[in-house]
Amino acid sequence: MSKDSKIRWGWLKAMYIYTIVGAGGFGVGMIIMPELIKSMFTWPAKEPIAFGIVGSVYAAFGLLSILGLRSPLKFAPVLLLQLCYKSIWFIGVVFPLLITGHFPGYALPFVLIFASYIIGDLIAIPFYYVFAQESKR
Repeated sequence: MSKDSKIRWGWLKAMYIYTIVGAGGFGVGMIIMPELIKSMFTWPAKEPIAFGIVGSVYAAFGLLSILGLRSPLKFAPVLLLQLCYKSIWFIGVVFPLLITGHFPGYALPFVLIFASYIIGDLIAIPFYYVFAQESKR
C-alpha cells in the first residue's frame, strides 16, 4: 500500500473548506465589521488592536486554505499550525479559567468551534507526511 493511499484526501479538503468559511469568514468579519462581530458574541469592546490582529490572522488562515485546496499536502502545515494554537489555547487559557471558575459564558461557542477544528485536524493531517524527511517522501 502506498503512502498516498493512507492520506485522507476528503478530510484534508474538508478542513481547508471549513477553515476558509469559518476562520476566513470570521477574520474578514472582524476586520470589516468589528462592532457587529463583538455584539454577536457579546465581547467587550476594549481592545481594537488585538481584535484586529486576530481578525487578520484568521483571514490569513482562510486565504492559505484556498491554496490548500489546490495543493493539500503542501499546505498541510497550515492545518498543523491551526491545530497547535487551538490546542495551546485550550491548555493555557480555557482549562485554567475553568479550574479557577472564571470562564466567561461568551467563550463557550469558541470552545465548541475550536474543539471541532482540533478533532478535524487530527483526523485530516497526514502527520507521517508532514514530519517525513524530504528524501523519504
